[in-house]
Amino acid sequence: METLYTTGLEIHFAGIVVLFAVVLFNLVMLALSHQLIRYAKRLRIVMPISASLITISIFTGSVMMAAKHLHFTFANVAMIIVSIVFIILEIKRYRILKYQTDIREDNAFTRYKQKAFQILGLEVFLLVLMSIWMLV
Repeated sequence: METLYTTGLEIHFAGIVVLFAVVLFNLVMLALSHQLIRYAKRLRIVMPISASLITISIFTGSVMMAAKHLHFTFANVAMIIVSIVFIILEIKRYRILKYQTDIREDNAFTRYKQKAFQILGLEVFLLVLMSIWMLV
């Protein structure tokens, strides 16, 4: 049983590391993009990857909680809250691009970039904060 839990922790940590890399890739892609339509097309490729990695981290976390007989600790509750916040931030970032950004406006992409940088910065902060907390 302990081997299962250790393997689950390793898979969970690897999923979080890859999720962090995808968030950093999103930041770089946003910083280097200059055209809204090209960025939106690229985001449609990267967004499912982000969603899949969030799902993997939630699934492996819930499997590990089940292995520990659903014993809720403060760290587990914090990870659940961070996961929900992460999902909300990703939905918000996509909705801003899809519904609130008008292609015909001159500064539309600049305004989107400001909001997206804030959201991605918050995601990086949450990932780093939770990772440091769990490693210490």
